[in-house]
Amino acid sequence: MQQGSPQGSASPGATLPPPSATTVVHEEGYAPGLRRRQVQMIAVGGAIGTGLFLGAGERLHKAGPSLVIVFAVTGLFAFFIARAMGELVMHRPSSGSFVSYSRELLGGEKAAYLAGWIYFLHWICSGIAEITAVAVYLHYWSAFRDIPQWTLALVALLVVLGANMISVRWFGEFEFWFAVIKVAAIIAFLAIGCWLLASRHPIQGQAGGPQLITDHGGMLPHGFVAAIVITQGVVFSYAAIEMVGITAGETHDPRKVIPKAINSVSWRIVVFYVCSVLLLVLLLPWTAYSGAESPFVTLMSKVGIPGADGIMNFVVLTAALSSCNSGLYSTGRTMRSMGLAGSAPRFTTKMNRRHVPFGGILLTASCYLAGIVLNYLVPDRAFSIVLNFSAITMIGTWAMIMLCQLALRRRVRTGHAADPGFHLPGAPFTSYLTLAFLLLVIILMACDGDIGTWTVSCTPLIALGLWGGWYVVRGRVNALARERVPAGMPSQREEAGG
Repeated sequence: MQQGSPQGSASPGATLPPPSATTVVHEEGYAPGLRRRQVQMIAVGGAIGTGLFLGAGERLHKAGPSLVIVFAVTGLFAFFIARAMGELVMHRPSSGSFVSYSRELLGGEKAAYLAGWIYFLHWICSGIAEITAVAVYLHYWSAFRDIPQWTLALVALLVVLGANMISVRWFGEFEFWFAVIKVAAIIAFLAIGCWLLASRHPIQGQAGGPQLITDHGGMLPHGFVAAIVITQGVVFSYAAIEMVGITAGETHDPRKVIPKAINSVSWRIVVFYVCSVLLLVLLLPWTAYSGAESPFVTLMSKVGIPGADGIMNFVVLTAALSSCNSGLYSTGRTMRSMGLAGSAPRFTTKMNRRHVPFGGILLTASCYLAGIVLNYLVPDRAFSIVLNFSAITMIGTWAMIMLCQLALRRRVRTGHAADPGFHLPGAPFTSYLTLAFLLLVIILMACDGDIGTWTVSCTPLIALGLWGGWYVVRGRVNALARERVPAGMPSQREEAGG
């Protein structure tokens, strides 16, 4: 991993031209309310969510122990994406994040419009998945089983909306303690699991160990194809790993804090994902898990530790609330960046006296109401449907990040940008390899034969909607871009007008 001076230089003594006035939207109004410990734990929280705590059960049921390998491979590419995000942040910290970088590096407002709305769509789907998961988790306890799933999902939405509307400092504090709970639970699970393995403590009359894998079909009980196909779902598990970049605009000393947070991604992936799933398949036969409940809850309920299953269910409930909370935070900032450029409704630029962009947050929360309706109509399928849509929009966001990183590298090589001093290892090879991996995931989704195929087939409709939306907003976008050009400076021809 390379890491040098945050500023760097393209060449000794070079005078680098500033970004065009038409490609930089100034996002004043934010307060640096996030502290180092909060950013570090937000980075951790972004890597631990429903995809692991709930989704791993269904994927173990479908593909068996091979899920361990899939998590490791997918985690490697997630790390590449996080490092690429870090390279962009060190170039120019911004709460607009990759929307702002797309505007500057990929050709203007059209690219920013595309990046922003794809990310917004991702968090709409992901947020619906999270509030659905909250309702599923609450039904674990008998006190909530008679309450309809859609009602519980609505209560979850109101809770995270309230947390986001207070202030960025309180958001950071909520996320800090959410992440502390998740990390403490994972560490406790790893410690208990290792003790159970080392002591050969029987679970349901059978000691754990590698024989639980070999006696139930090996690492690939359903074949290689089944292991490859579940990659599409595992991608969702790493969603929000890029969110640490969005915190840059509200972080004290982001050039020092953000690289450390991103560099911790690699060991978090190994410990929290790969080791956790490995312990799950070494302690219980993979056939014991299902998509009906968290695999961690399944295991703890069979260990015999009083109350362990209830505690773990509370932890995974916290993880889902945390992820939804993060989604409201990130989309609020993203929508404000787009609103200032004219590609989102004007009210998304509104901020309250606590420096919270409440317009974008309320827009996202109102769209989450569609998830309440989905939970009312098809409660058994709601999570799977939105998970697939979330995965494909997340792929679009990650692809934009990699394209921005490649464009920044080209500018550094030609002397048009300073070297950020923080790099994606192996780039540009790893950049293109990551893009190829993302394309493979889309192909796998198309070949799924179930919801994945249906999701990919809807992608042209999403693209058509985005294309039509651009022609609705481009007039205002171009007008605002012209206003950003200082008097006497010739305006660049925006690609937005094309």
